[in-house]
Amino acid sequence: MLGIVRRKVCAKGLPVTVPGETLRFFRPVVHALRNYSSAAKELTVREALNSALDEEMSADPKVFLMGEEVGEYQGAYKISKGLLDKYGPDRVLDTPITEAGFTGIGVGAAYYGLKPVVEFMTFNFSMQAIDHIINSAAKSNYMSAGQINVPIVFRGPNGAAAGVGAQHSQCYAAWYASCPGLKVLSPYSSEDARGLLKAAIRDPDPVVFLENELLYGESFPVSAEALDSSFCLPIGKAKIEREGKDVTITAFSKMVGHALKAADILAKDGISAEVINLRSIRPLDRATINASVRKTNRLVTVEEGFPQHGVGAEICTSVVEESFGYLDAPVERIAGADVPMPYAANLERMAVPQVEDIVRAAKRACYRSVPLAAAA
Repeated sequence: MLGIVRRKVCAKGLPVTVPGETLRFFRPVVHALRNYSSAAKELTVREALNSALDEEMSADPKVFLMGEEVGEYQGAYKISKGLLDKYGPDRVLDTPITEAGFTGIGVGAAYYGLKPVVEFMTFNFSMQAIDHIINSAAKSNYMSAGQINVPIVFRGPNGAAAGVGAQHSQCYAAWYASCPGLKVLSPYSSEDARGLLKAAIRDPDPVVFLENELLYGESFPVSAEALDSSFCLPIGKAKIEREGKDVTITAFSKMVGHALKAADILAKDGISAEVINLRSIRPLDRATINASVRKTNRLVTVEEGFPQHGVGAEICTSVVEESFGYLDAPVERIAGADVPMPYAANLERMAVPQVEDIVRAAKRACYRSVPLAAAA
């Protein structure tokens, strides 16, 4: 920033070197400029995804979007709003209701060198196409000894929404993250959504991009840097959303918001929680997680999916293998109930992790609550 000041000074015919008195004069101006450059604009997650798709389609003619209602209807959740008018029906393709069919076409197009973005109206419907995702997209690079790249993105809403029952409420993070050859991303904020979707489209390998329906309308501050068309977040790198020293809380997607709310409540009780937004489920940023646990000595994992063989279970294993000696308490694992999602609203709430569940788990890890056995 001082370089900008020097250029301004030089342009006005003043000395290039800025003496102490002049520097003190410019310091408030520099501070104001710095604040302005990092001032955040509010974007919804929907707008962030839309802008990322728009910019990547504009930058690379090989990128195209396909799925049910992505064109004329502008997307079931309006993620593709305006793209049909701008890029035409050759690059924004409305498909029949046949996930197995259009996903197979997308994988074939990726074999040919195009860059399809396949939208599922919900990831529950990806079960119809899982053979193409796993056996064709994920394994072809390995089976061809690296000769075939499959640059394809599978994206859409994942996890529980509200009142849509068991067949439309599953979290597929652990399902797809268990498969070698796939990269699995799950954004929380608008900046996550924008930066990670750009990274996914540019990646030479298949990426499963898990969004959340309930986050589409949420607004988040987005930095000026993130609004640049060249902005891209690294795949495989988590973000520390809030620093702390007493307990580590890992989460992804909508659960990051729950974890941050829990951290606010815990702070009132004198517990400093560090919240890690995983962003990337596969590859998993084990280094950041373990470094945090070695600092806080406690761990709480949070996810919407089923507890058995879940993302939290993998994180727990990683910490036990790499940082067991640093743990001062048993690892706490918060997950969805081990049942198909109930339809009734009161039961649905009980089946999905809530903020108070995270607070109780963190307090148990910090020995700030009475164990149930002792209270009985």
